[in-house]
Amino acid sequence: QVQLEESGGGLVQPGGSLRLSCKASGSIFSIAAMGWYRQPPGKQRELVAAITRHNRRDYVDSVKGRFTISRDDAENAVYLQMNSLKPEDTDVYYCQATRVATPDGVNDYWGQGTRVTVGS
Repeated sequence: QVQLEESGGGLVQPGGSLRLSCKASGSIFSIAAMGWYRQPPGKQRELVAAITRHNRRDYVDSVKGRFTISRDDAENAVYLQMNSLKPEDTDVYYCQATRVATPDGVNDYWGQGTRVTVGS
């Protein structure tokens, strides 16, 4: 059983920074990619940032230049450094691990989400 544990959300003023962390636990052989998603009100869940095992990074346009994603394969962890935060970044951020190889096969997994609130 693979579990993703997120941390790092909270309340921050506009222009501030937060660092989200997500660590996968379980009998994991490899993880193809890890990423962060959010679901704005009335919209579908959107990819915020993703990073592959080869360190290819993708970002949604609205966070380019402000957010940086990184991963630690030894810890099966992914991080999202969020700088210059704006009120429109307020949301629940979900961690996803794609094509996680375990003794039971290959599957995708989601975390429970961590809330980020940008406001005064």
